Amino acid sequence: MSRLIEPGASVLVTGASGLLGGSVAQRLSDEGYQVTVLQRGASGLTGVREVRGSLSDPGVVARAAAGQDAVIHMAAKVSVSGRHQDFVEVNVRGTQRLLDAAVDAGVTDFLHVSSPSVAHAGASLIGAGASPADPEHAVGSYAQTKAEAELIAEARGARDLNVLILRPHLVWGPGDGQLTRRIIDRARSGRMPILGSGAALVDTLYIENAVDAFLAGLRRLPQIAGQRLVLTNGEPRPIGELITGIAAAGGAPAPRLRLAPGLAKGLGAVVERAWALSEKLFGPRADEPPMTKFLAEQLSTAHWFDQRATQQALDWTPRISMDEGLTLLRDHIRSTGKV
Repeated sequence: MSRLIEPGASVLVTGASGLLGGSVAQRLSDEGYQVTVLQRGASGLTGVREVRGSLSDPGVVARAAAGQDAVIHMAAKVSVSGRHQDFVEVNVRGTQRLLDAAVDAGVTDFLHVSSPSVAHAGASLIGAGASPADPEHAVGSYAQTKAEAELIAEARGARDLNVLILRPHLVWGPGDGQLTRRIIDRARSGRMPILGSGAALVDTLYIENAVDAFLAGLRRLPQIAGQRLVLTNGEPRPIGELITGIAAAGGAPAPRLRLAPGLAKGLGAVVERAWALSEKLFGPRADEPPMTKFLAEQLSTAHWFDQRATQQALDWTPRISMDEGLTLLRDHIRSTGKV
């Protein structure tokens, strides 16, 4: 049987300032891995070696990769707006630099974190598998550049490295400043819409289940390299029910704003153009547009995935259900006063 990547191995984790990256890096350290993290600012983690800097700096990337047995690459520019070139620099060129540095440093195993959006062209995904990344038809700069990066990682894996692609889908839970906080904040202000009937089935992934899956993927990477796997809780829910549940966990009222999907997509396209013009004239904005074409598609189309191949390959099943996760989120917010 092929080897496993066990505690004691040296592992570089990029993007450790984010919830998922930081949670994975801390768990690895707690379980006895020798962890190096690479990100711009302080990670706030304990027991790890920190390399501060950007994926744009080849010297920084080379220093982080030196002496590593494996890499978990999570760093990315994640947004629904912004200059396309900025996404290219981080998501495409940054991935290329990291792969080059990993090969030069003698790294053997590379876990590349992608997204189901790389293979989502806007139509519903019902019980789907992990289709090949498709930059031409992916919607928006984030999905397009993540698709390009995934293809680069796969190609490099065919020559120089053991590469495993994991695509976590809509990670949420305590500490999540992306999906969770946005839903709660917008619901509190009355700006969280339900598109159409809200009945489209969508699957998500609770944060602790995501961490478990990443550690399982790293451990078994030499045995399952070459695969693409989507990670979810395996519990599709109507999108309206999901949004209402997360809002309620944050003490926010159920969304009352309803929009027809076609209208939302049209408004999203108009808002995107206005946002791009604003950023061209006045520079990058700190906020994000209230609606985009990509967001409208995500809120109105089904996207859930067959998890049988994923669970078999990783020897992993989610241990926290959706309902348990909502309860944990509610209790966390009540006890800390923040998401």
